[in-house]
Amino acid sequence: MNSSNQSEKLNKDSIDDTKEAGNRSPVTIIGLGPMGKAMVSAFLNRGYEVTVWNRTSSKADELVTNGAIRASTISEALAPNELVILSLTDYDAMYAIFESVSEKLTGKVIVNLSSDTPEKAREAAKWLTGRGAWHLTGGVLASPSEIGNGESTTLYSGPSDIFEAHRKALEVLTGTDYKGEDPGLAMLFYQTQIDVFWTSMLSYLHALAVARANGITAEQFLPYVSKILFTMPNLLEFYTPRIDTGMYHGDVEKLAMGLASIKHVVHTSKEAGVDPSLPAAVLDVFERGIASGHADDSFTSLIELFEKSGDRP
Repeated sequence: MNSSNQSEKLNKDSIDDTKEAGNRSPVTIIGLGPMGKAMVSAFLNRGYEVTVWNRTSSKADELVTNGAIRASTISEALAPNELVILSLTDYDAMYAIFESVSEKLTGKVIVNLSSDTPEKAREAAKWLTGRGAWHLTGGVLASPSEIGNGESTTLYSGPSDIFEAHRKALEVLTGTDYKGEDPGLAMLFYQTQIDVFWTSMLSYLHALAVARANGITAEQFLPYVSKILFTMPNLLEFYTPRIDTGMYHGDVEKLAMGLASIKHVVHTSKEAGVDPSLPAAVLDVFERGIASGHADDSFTSLIELFEKSGDRP
């Protein structure tokens, strides 16, 4: 490329960047914990005007230095922008913040990226609709360090036209996965994945505690736990159609075999002087499955036990 063409390209890129900046709608972010701060930084890095508010005002100091606009009250935070993103502990925190200024919510799009239950998300959507606002539920499947990375994902649900109108801004934070109009759907998909995440991470910590009790370091254990986790996607792919069709035949493995296996894990934990409560809870589920007549079925038959045991304490 000659210097003349290169100059023309640089000028065009500069004009395009200016146009894009002009199309960026300003945003308000409420809640400045680690996740909220990461979101503010992501928007600032992309040239957005960002208004911020937090109960502890000093949490905004560094962000203001970097270009954010500090609102001294929640009314000031809501006033300038249509798009308002919440990064709070739970949905109750939203009510605590908004109830006294509910008349200021008219015309606002509230993107609630706080964690709670699907039903709480549905209730919040109704509450905001009653005050003239729109609600988008969000479930962020990323850590603060992954905010601003398009390969990370946030789940969304709520009015499709509202989501589409603000998709570009939301994609500043992560990639987006729209689940549908029901405001509870994004939270349902989010919580089921968090269920798998924390259960898996606790099983890793428990296994590592047993390993450490026997002189094995986390570094030595890493390739082995990584290998078994690497096999999981293939197992899930194998079992998925069977579960969807209710086929729990014990042609590959039987629940009775699994019961013996998990008993050995509990005994190994006790021998190592490690709290056995986590594998003991798994053992309890297996034993109840056996008692329900599934000894010769696959361990996947336990899903029926879970589905019928929602009222257990």
